[in-house]
Amino acid sequence: MKIWVDADACPGAIKEILFRAAERTRVELTLVANHAVRVPPSPVIRAVQVGAGFDVADHEIARRVAPGDLVVTADIPLAAEVIEAGAQALNPRGERYTAETVRERLNMRDFMETLRASGVDTGGAAALSQRDRQAFANQLDRLLARRGQGG
Repeated sequence: MKIWVDADACPGAIKEILFRAAERTRVELTLVANHAVRVPPSPVIRAVQVGAGFDVADHEIARRVAPGDLVVTADIPLAAEVIEAGAQALNPRGERYTAETVRERLNMRDFMETLRASGVDTGGAAALSQRDRQAFANQLDRLLARRGQGG
């Protein structure tokens, strides 16, 4: 298992959790972004900078991901693509995407885009809370614990 992070919009607190987990478990962690990302010196942590442009980092992750890998992203189309490829997807709030939930999320995303296009103010996502950080850390720990058990 390798961990891939859609780092363009990943909160700093989540990156810190990932850095600690990668060091503790010695799982390779790669942050992909279209800007320079600071990572701690480590043989298991690296950053990949891709060119600027819409979804360039997402496309790079989708190209590199392998079955059994974990992708951390809030991008629902990317989550759908990596699940289709046999990888796992986890959002920064600790929600593990499945084939079923990602389909529901894509439908809701499309619906919200339609509302916004018609002029409805749909608001934005709430700030990342301590509860969100804890949910992410717990789910990450579960996924890392299962990696040696075929899970």
